[in-house]
Amino acid sequence: MKYVIFFSLSFAFLACNSKKDKQTKTKGNILVEYTDNQLLDTIQFQTFNYFWDGAEPNSGLARERYHTDDVYPTSPKNTVTTGGSGFGFMAILVGIERGFISREQAVNRFTKMVDFLETADRFHGAWPHWLNGETGKVVPFSKKDNGGDLVETAFLIEGMLAVREYFKSGNAQERALVTKIDKLWHEVEWDWYTKGGEDVLYWHWSPNYKWEMNFPVGGYNECLIMYILAAASPTHSISKSVYEKGWARNGAIVSKDSLYNKPLVLNYFEHSDDLIGPLFWAHYSYVGLNPKGLSDQYADYWELVKNHALIHYEYAKENPLKFKGYGDDMWGLTSSYSVKGYVGHRPGDDHGVISPTAALSSFPYTPKESMKMLRNLYKNHDSLIGKYGPYDAFSFEHNWYTPNYLAIDQGPIPVMIENYRSGLLWDLFMENKDVLRGLDKLGFIVEQNN
Repeated sequence: MKYVIFFSLSFAFLACNSKKDKQTKTKGNILVEYTDNQLLDTIQFQTFNYFWDGAEPNSGLARERYHTDDVYPTSPKNTVTTGGSGFGFMAILVGIERGFISREQAVNRFTKMVDFLETADRFHGAWPHWLNGETGKVVPFSKKDNGGDLVETAFLIEGMLAVREYFKSGNAQERALVTKIDKLWHEVEWDWYTKGGEDVLYWHWSPNYKWEMNFPVGGYNECLIMYILAAASPTHSISKSVYEKGWARNGAIVSKDSLYNKPLVLNYFEHSDDLIGPLFWAHYSYVGLNPKGLSDQYADYWELVKNHALIHYEYAKENPLKFKGYGDDMWGLTSSYSVKGYVGHRPGDDHGVISPTAALSSFPYTPKESMKMLRNLYKNHDSLIGKYGPYDAFSFEHNWYTPNYLAIDQGPIPVMIENYRSGLLWDLFMENKDVLRGLDKLGFIVEQNN
């Protein structure tokens, strides 16, 4: 079968112990039938490797994107992404646990990454969206977005806190790494980003343009983790009212709508007839934050994220726009490369483009449905897979695909698959005492015994 040709690098890391493994067949030296566990091992290794072999060499951080043709028209090749690097911190932890790298190798890489972040540009403790991986200087994301990006900083801190918990009882080098991470965590001035004490967090601040980006973050999207970390900060914490009035909009965040007979739980859009967002909203905050047993006055977060993924799955099965290829084993819409530019694909804004990260990063919520997608990709569509796993996006409708990768799309795949398999990153992040205090401060109930 053609789909095995990209797996040769992964053979040494296949450690499958289930009874199903006995069903594996070989022809010569080639494995021709993969069990579910072997497929999961393979895709985890490939996507982890984006953040290992594919990392920017000077900083060790995640390249913002990787183009197989080595042409980078929108940002220099050495551009690193802070949010994507947060996912990369977690992906490397997966690499240790799955035997792809040693603990010592990981500590050395983490130390390199953290040392770079210590001296890189920051703005009231927050890193910008993009950095030059060689100099540590800000690379503007847009003209006025040349300063602190609190959302990307939250994703970065989310990853580093998981690393902190993993190594907190380790040897001298590991404890030194933990001390460095604590310092960076404590230096983020979350309260500064309330723009002088408003009851909302702002996404951006620039030393040149100040608050001109004017992006208060409220209503449900990918940014829940930012509010939780801002409340959890031991040095620059926000009040509960910032969460209630800014994020939750005095309760207006709650939805009574449903799609495919599944409650939305929260409002995805404040001023739109569309009801559901792209699937990365169910991933970025939850690479560390465990939604199982998590609730507050506004939502049961497990119901929220599970329904989000299932609605996308049901939408692909119904396929109301009749796009070629959609079905129960080919689904998932999210922000990604598209036929024309970069698009936030979702029901309501569907361009006939499938983004593999959408279904594959939803494994904890939709294990059977995500496995169908994974198996279909690797068995029947090997041209859509490269050395770092599935390419970012493709369209059967438009006979199009891009042989390129984005860190923010590849990163959640190995991490969320690991959360499905072992709960590793959820367990680590939810062990952090600051995080637990922040959740308690905002009125969350945490029941993690299920």
